[in-house]
Amino acid sequence: MQKIHRFSEYKVLAYRILLAYVFYFLARFLFVIYNTELIKVDSPTDYIGLFYHGLVFDTTSILYINALFILFSIIPIVSNTKKGYQKFLFYLYFATNLFLYSTNFVDFIYYRFNFGRSTRASLDVLQNENNKGTLFFHFLINYWHVFLLFFIFAYIWIRLYKRVKVKHEAPTVNFKYFAYSILGFLLVATLCIGGIRGDFKKSTRPINLLDASRYVKNASQADVVLNTPFAIIRTWDTSSFKKVNFVTQTQIDSLLVPIKQYKNNAPSKPNIVIFIIESFAREYNGSCNKNSKIPNYVSYTPFVDSLAQHSLIFSNAYANGFKSIHGVSSVIAGIPSFKDAFTSSPYPKQKIESLVSTLKSEGYDTSFFHGAPNGSMGFLGFGNILGYDHYYGKTEYNNDADFDGVWGIWDEPFFQYFNRTLTQKKQPFMATLFSVSSHEPYQVPAKYKGKFPKGTVNIHECIGYTDNAFRQFFKAAKKQPWYKNTIFVMVADHGNTIAYDEYRKEFNRNTVPILFFSPNEKYVGENTDFAQQIDIYPTLLDMIGYQKPFRSWGRSLINDKQVAPFVMKYGANVYQFMSGNYICTFDGKKAVGFYDKNDKGMDENLIKNRNAEMDLLELRCKAFIQDYMERIIDKRLDK
Repeated sequence: MQKIHRFSEYKVLAYRILLAYVFYFLARFLFVIYNTELIKVDSPTDYIGLFYHGLVFDTTSILYINALFILFSIIPIVSNTKKGYQKFLFYLYFATNLFLYSTNFVDFIYYRFNFGRSTRASLDVLQNENNKGTLFFHFLINYWHVFLLFFIFAYIWIRLYKRVKVKHEAPTVNFKYFAYSILGFLLVATLCIGGIRGDFKKSTRPINLLDASRYVKNASQADVVLNTPFAIIRTWDTSSFKKVNFVTQTQIDSLLVPIKQYKNNAPSKPNIVIFIIESFAREYNGSCNKNSKIPNYVSYTPFVDSLAQHSLIFSNAYANGFKSIHGVSSVIAGIPSFKDAFTSSPYPKQKIESLVSTLKSEGYDTSFFHGAPNGSMGFLGFGNILGYDHYYGKTEYNNDADFDGVWGIWDEPFFQYFNRTLTQKKQPFMATLFSVSSHEPYQVPAKYKGKFPKGTVNIHECIGYTDNAFRQFFKAAKKQPWYKNTIFVMVADHGNTIAYDEYRKEFNRNTVPILFFSPNEKYVGENTDFAQQIDIYPTLLDMIGYQKPFRSWGRSLINDKQVAPFVMKYGANVYQFMSGNYICTFDGKKAVGFYDKNDKGMDENLIKNRNAEMDLLELRCKAFIQDYMERIIDKRLDK
C-alpha cells in the first residue's frame, strides 16, 4: 500500500526528541551530584519537584536547539525517508545538540566559582584570553572525569538514536500527502511555539531565568531547575541595560547621592597601592572571621592577619560582581556589574571618572600590573579606557622562567617586580596590582610544595602561597623611600571554592576582605558595617583630602554621613540591596523578598510584614538601579 500519511516519521521524530529529554535529565542529576554542597534541598521529594519543574526549561532549550532538525524532519519534500536525507538529519541533530549539551557539563565545575548557570556574559569573558588552548588543556587534565562522562553520554545517545530508524517508503505525491503534511506541520509548529515560550497563554511572556525561582524554597535551587543551554540562549541577544523610571531625580540625589564631595581631611598626596587579589575570599582570611562563630575555623592568611592588626579592615564586605574584570571596574571606577557585566556591555567605551582620572588630575603617575599575558581578562583594554599611564604585564616582566604555565607569572616574583618598578617611579603614584596565583589549577611553585597547609579545599594551599608573597613584598617594600608615604589597599576580586557551610549561604557568597593599611597607622580597627568594592574609590579620595565633586555610587567608609552603609549586588537572579536591619531582593520591577540581615541563608521571607525601613530599602534600591542605567546608557560616567 502506498504511503499517504507520515505517522511513522512523526513517531521517530518524537523518539529522537524524547532522547534529548532523557539526557538533559541525566545532566541535571550529575549537576546536583557535583554541587550538592552548594545547593540546599531538604528531601528527595523536593528533588523530584525541582526535576519536574525543570522539564519546562528543558523543553525550551531542546526545541530551540532542534528547531532546524524538526523543520527538516517534517517538511513535505518527498525524499524525507531516503537514507541520504536521514544521514543529513543525523549530523544536523548531533552537531547542534551535543555542542550546547556540553555546556551543562562545564557548569558541573564552573558553578562552584560562578554560583549560577553560565550565561552569554560567561562566554564573553573567554574572548579576552589569548591562552585558550593552554587553559583548555589544563581543564581537560584536572577535570578529565567530566570530559569522560560527556563522551560516554554522547556515545550512548548516538547508539540509542540509531536503534530506531525511519523506513524508506516512497510516498504517493497527491493532495492527501500534502494535506496530512501541512496539518502535521501546523500541529508540531504550535506545540513547538508553546514549548519554547514555556506556556500557551497569549498573555504571558516567554519564560526566562527569573521564572526558575518561582518553584524553589531556596535561591540556589533555581539552578537545579535551569539548564545551561537555556541560560545561554535566554541571555544571548538580550541586555539588562535598560532605562527605568522608579523615582524622581530629587529622590536619587537624596537617597543615593551619586555626586560626592568630601571635605573631611586636608589635601595630601600619599602614594596609593591597590592589590586586587585573585579569589582571595573573605572566608580564607582569619582577620575577617574572628566573630564568624564557624566551628573549627582555620585561617590560611597568617601574614595578612598580622597586617590587619595594624590596619582598618571591613569584615562584612562584598564583591560587586562575579568575574575578575568586574572587580576592577568596581574597585577602580566604582562601577558594579549586575545581571550583565558592564564591561561586556555595549557601554564601557566612554569617558569614565575613576580613581585613575581623579588622581591623574592631582599629578599622580598611574600604573596597572598583571602578570598574565598582556590583554588577558580584558584588563589592558579597560585600563586604556580608564586612562592608566602604564601597563605592566607578562611582556614587560620578560622572564618566562617564572611563568606558571597557565595564567601568568607566579605571585612572589611578580610582587617583587612590582616593588622594584614602584621604587623607580616619581612620587606620588597610584598603582594597581591584580594577582594571579590563587586560581585554578590551584598550583604552587615546586620549591613551595608542602610548605603551606593543603587545607580542606583545592584553593587553600594557593591562598597560603599568595599570603607568603605578600609577606615577602612588604619585607622588601618597607626598605624603600616611598613606603611610609603610602596607603595600601587589599581586596579580593571575588570568591572561590567554599569550605564552610556559613559561606554557602546565599547572602554570604562572594564576600571579600577589604583592608586599608598605612605605615603611620592612621586608620586602624575592625568595622563590621556593610561595605563593598565600590566604596574603595570614594574612601581613598576622602582619605587624601580630594575636595572636588566626583561621581560615585559607593560611599566613603571613614566619614560619609549622608549615605548609610549598604551593599548593592546581584545574585540568585535578583538584585540584593543590604542595609540597616534588612536585605531586600528586587527582581527589576518590585521587591520580591525582605530578610533579616542575619538571615544569610534566605530562610524566612518577611515581605508579608513590611515596615517603613523595608519600604525605604526598596526605594534606595530603585534609585540605585535608575541612576546606574541612565548614566551608563547616556554615557554620563564622567560626572
